[in-house]
Amino acid sequence: MSHEESLTAYIAAFVAELVHTGVTEVVVSPGSRSTPMAMIMAEHPELKLHIHVDERSAAFFALGIAKASKKPVAILCTSGTAAANYYPAIVEAHYSRIPLIVLTADRPHELRDVGAPQAIDQNHLYGHHVKWFAEMAPPENSFEMIRYVRTVCARAASVAAQAPAGPVHLNFPFREPLIPKLDEGLFQLAERPNGYVKVNNGQLVIDDGEVKEIAKNAQKYKNGMIVCGQIDDEQFTSAIISLAEKLNYPILADPLSQLRSMAYSSENIIETYDTFLRNDDAKQFLKPEIIIRFGAMPVSKALTIFLKENHHALQYVVDGGGGWRDPATLSTNMIYCDETKLCEKILKYASIHSESAFLDSWKKINSLTKENMALVRDAVELNESRLFSQLADMLPEEATLFVGNSMPIRDLDSFFHNNQKSIRVMANRGANGIDGTVSTALGAALYSKSLYLILGDLTFFHDLNGLLAAKLHDIDIHIIVVNNNGGGIFSFLPQSQHQKNFELLFGTPIDLDFELVVRMYNGKFTRVSNWDHLTNLMSSSREDTGLHVWEILTNRERNLKEHREIWSIVSREISNFVKGS
Repeated sequence: MSHEESLTAYIAAFVAELVHTGVTEVVVSPGSRSTPMAMIMAEHPELKLHIHVDERSAAFFALGIAKASKKPVAILCTSGTAAANYYPAIVEAHYSRIPLIVLTADRPHELRDVGAPQAIDQNHLYGHHVKWFAEMAPPENSFEMIRYVRTVCARAASVAAQAPAGPVHLNFPFREPLIPKLDEGLFQLAERPNGYVKVNNGQLVIDDGEVKEIAKNAQKYKNGMIVCGQIDDEQFTSAIISLAEKLNYPILADPLSQLRSMAYSSENIIETYDTFLRNDDAKQFLKPEIIIRFGAMPVSKALTIFLKENHHALQYVVDGGGGWRDPATLSTNMIYCDETKLCEKILKYASIHSESAFLDSWKKINSLTKENMALVRDAVELNESRLFSQLADMLPEEATLFVGNSMPIRDLDSFFHNNQKSIRVMANRGANGIDGTVSTALGAALYSKSLYLILGDLTFFHDLNGLLAAKLHDIDIHIIVVNNNGGGIFSFLPQSQHQKNFELLFGTPIDLDFELVVRMYNGKFTRVSNWDHLTNLMSSSREDTGLHVWEILTNRERNLKEHREIWSIVSREISNFVKGS
C-alpha cells in the first residue's frame, strides 16, 4: 500500500471518529505540514470548518465557540511557531475549563533537531496547561493502527470534556508527500462504523452522610452567606436560589454567575457588595458564621478581602470539577461534588430557616447602596460608570454580553445590577489576560443571540487581527470600545501614587484612530457623541448585521475621581445606617 493511501486511511479514520465523539466545529489555520488533515477535514459533511490565518486569534476564536456551545472544539495548525502561537489561548482554556482539542502537525522524527525548517520541539509544548498529550504514531493503514488512532481520538475528546474540562494536545508527525487520496468512501469505517469506543463521563458526588453534615451546619448557623463566582449552568441557577431561600442566606452573585439577569428574580441576590464591602462598618455589621462558595473566584477584590477577614467562619468551597479554587487558603471544607446535585441534596435534608435578620441586613444595605449608586446616571459626560449602570436597560432581551478584563469587568461587577432580561454574561477570567478578547467574543457570537462586546482600547488593540473572523465568516457583533487612551486600571493601583514615570510605564497612551482599522475589515465605525446618541444606537441597530464598532471616549483621571466620589457617598450612607441600627 502506498504512503498516500496509508496517510489518507489513518487521518480519515481519525476525522470520522472525531465527528462520532460529537465534535462539529474545527478552526483551521493554513499551513503546509497540516495539509493532509486539513484537506480531509474539509471533505467531511458534518464538520464546520472556520479558517483563521492568525494562529493566536484562531485558538481564541475556537475557545469562544467552545465557551458558548459548551462542547469541545478542535483547532489545527502546521508545525513550528504556528503551534507556539496557540499557547495563550490554551492557557486560558486550561484555567477557565474550556474543552479544546489541539491538533498540531509536525515534522517526522528524522527531521527533528537536524536544522530542518519549521521544526521545533512540539512534544509537551504546552506543558501542564493541557490535560493530556499524545505524540501520535506515524500514519499506517493496518487494522491495529486504525484502531489506535480512533481510540486516541475518542479518548482525547472525552478527556477534554471531562470535568474539569480543558484542552488536550495531539501532535501528528507527517511525512511527504502530504496530499491525501480523496474518494467517495473516505469516511467508511469497516469496523464499528458508529464510533470505535464510547466514553461515559460521570459527575462527582459525595455520600449522603456528608451532605447531611453540611445541611446540619447550614441549619445551625443563622448568619450564613452564599458566594457564586463564574458558573454557567441553568439547572444550578434554580437550585441555588431555592437553597438560599430555604436557608434565608444572601447570595453574593458575581456578574459571571448568571444570577444577576434572569427571567425571574430573587430578593436573596446581592449585587452591590463590591461597593459596600469597602466600608468597615458594613463589614463588621455583616460578619458571617458560615460561607458556602460555588464557582470560580469572584471578580471583586473587596469581596475577596472580606472572605479573608472572616477566616474564622466555616468556609465551604464546592467544586464539581475537583480543582482547588482557594488562593487565600481559607476553606475549612473542600467539597468535590456537582454543584447542582449538592444544592438539591442539601435542600432535601435542610429545614427551613425561620430567622431572617441577617439576610434582611444584607438586603437593606444592598438596597441603600443601589439607591446611591444610581447617582452615576446623572453624569452628563461620557464615562464608564454610567455606561455599565444603564447597560441592562439598553441591551435586548436574551442578549449575550462579553466583557473585557481590567476595568470593564470590574465596572460591570460594580454597576450591572439585577434585571429580568436573561442576559448571558461572558469573559475570559481563566488567566484574566487582555489578549484574544475580540477573537473569543467572535467565536462565542456563532452560538449566541445578539452578542455585544465591551472592552478597553488596549484590549481592543491587542487583538485587532481577530476582527478578520468577522469579515471572513460574516459574524454579527456589536463592539463598544471604551477608549480612555491607555491602561485605566493602573490609576486605581498603588503605581498611580508614583507619577514620575507613570504614563511611560503604566498609562501607556497609544493615540490610535480605530476607525481606519474597522473599515479595513468591512466594519462600520461610530464615535459616540453623547448619551442620547448611544441610546439611539443601541435601540436602532439591534437587527443590524456584520461588524459594528462604537467608540466611547472617556478620561482616565475623571473616571478615577468619579469612582472615588461614589464610593465615598455610599460609605457615608452605609455608616449612618449601621450606626443607627
